[in-house]
Amino acid sequence: MVDFLLNTVKPHFNFWVYVILMMIGLWSLIAKNNLIKKMMGLAIFQTAIILFYVSLGVKDGATIPVLESYGDYAEKAEKAEPAGPEVAPPDATPAPVVVNPADTYANPVPHVLMLTAIVVGVATLGVALALCEMIYKEFDTLEEDELLRKIKALHDDA
Repeated sequence: MVDFLLNTVKPHFNFWVYVILMMIGLWSLIAKNNLIKKMMGLAIFQTAIILFYVSLGVKDGATIPVLESYGDYAEKAEKAEPAGPEVAPPDATPAPVVVNPADTYANPVPHVLMLTAIVVGVATLGVALALCEMIYKEFDTLEEDELLRKIKALHDDA
């Protein structure tokens, strides 16, 4: 058991937390009858997925994908004299650009996509809560069983 904890759980602790959050959200969606509790479970589930994808984009010792010597070029451009008709001497070479290998860069795409998912999730949750408010005003309850009973009673009367 100790070997399992040290070799499986400890190195991937964040993934275990995401799975636990996902299961809490899924349990809330399935087991709860209140619509607000179902929405909160969906938000917890979505948060676990977002955290999972963000953690996939993390790389130890990685840098951002930006040229590190850009500042040198900006300073040289400000100090440079205006270009005239004369041609630069052939021995003038530009300063070398420091380029890191591609595997040292952090991939920004998962983070950008999850930022979009957060915005869409918050908007969707807001609309869902507004619909819950309208359902409560119409049926005086947010419990799923009572709602189904009242809706069936409306259709039987019609």
